[in-house]
Amino acid sequence: MTDCPNRPPIWFDGRAVLVATGGEPAALVAKAATTIPIVFAIGGDPVRGRFVASFNHPGSNMTGLTQFTEQLEGKRLALLHELLPNAAIAALINPDSPLSEKQLKDLTEAAAHLNVHLIPLLAKTESEFGPAFRTVAEQKAGGMLVTADPFFNGRRERLVELAAARKLPVIYEFREFAAAGGLMSYGTSLADGYRQVGTYVGKILDGGKPADLPVLQPTKFEFVINLKVAAALGLEIPPTLLARADEVIE
Repeated sequence: MTDCPNRPPIWFDGRAVLVATGGEPAALVAKAATTIPIVFAIGGDPVRGRFVASFNHPGSNMTGLTQFTEQLEGKRLALLHELLPNAAIAALINPDSPLSEKQLKDLTEAAAHLNVHLIPLLAKTESEFGPAFRTVAEQKAGGMLVTADPFFNGRRERLVELAAARKLPVIYEFREFAAAGGLMSYGTSLADGYRQVGTYVGKILDGGKPADLPVLQPTKFEFVINLKVAAALGLEIPPTLLARADEVIE
């Protein structure tokens, strides 16, 4: 048994693998809790986060998948700007996320390039969602980008509900947001990522060593548009966006 302060103990045997799929926070807890093999799924750079020594040779008890979600914020902003070319756009960011600083930097640079008025908003608890959406209305932003973060992903139904109540066009990280009633999403495939994680778990249980298994990177990206939501918002999706969509929900 290995223990970590303020965390429940983790029991394991000689063939156990710990899977940490809650982004950087879960991977950090796992790293501190045990020395058994760990397969993570994170959004940022695992070398910069000090989870591994290098992508090709992790060199420790940890390996896994990085979705590189932090690098897609500018692309999401560009897609929403294409739909709303004259609108100010708010960006919802979790200040407790280890990726938040880079997300804001990337969005600020992308906004300058696109000539978009960007309105950063912070929310680290669900109780802060309501005030953030009210600020969007007060600042007269025409749309919102919800940055990639496990905290937001775990509360996607609430975020989608607030966007619908405000009749606000919003772009999100994963397809699951669009399927839950969000307008658009662009990012890696969550299902494909979990499949990759499962493959590595199997390899380690068959005797593979995390130190020798290169960190995986995304193999599938999805741009999803929900036309039902667009109709409810009174929006006409440009043909150029529809043509690039991997999936259209009707």
